[in-house]
Amino acid sequence: MTTFEQRKDAFENKFAHDEDLRFKANARRNKLLGLWAAEKLGKSGADADAYAKTVVIADFEEAGDEDVLRKVKNDFTLAGVSVPDSEIRRVMTELLIQAAEEIQAGR
Repeated sequence: MTTFEQRKDAFENKFAHDEDLRFKANARRNKLLGLWAAEKLGKSGADADAYAKTVVIADFEEAGDEDVLRKVKNDFTLAGVSVPDSEIRRVMTELLIQAAEEIQAGR
């Protein structure tokens, strides 16, 4: 195997690894966001866990975070909970950082 092929393979492996970590971090962030939103919606225990799963699933509707934001915002609106988009986005950012740190720490 040539040095060029080794470098190419190493780059491809790193890319695949990074994408896997990104996917896991986003999924964990969405679960944590779901638990945060569930608390705001007055849910706890199994109901909160079930709601968090619906937030994780909502992320598969389209690329990016807008589908998750829209899901949480719509659920807040239906429940009469007033939380501005800016706060939801701030929490999403904070939870993504937390999720990435947890994954890197092996938790």
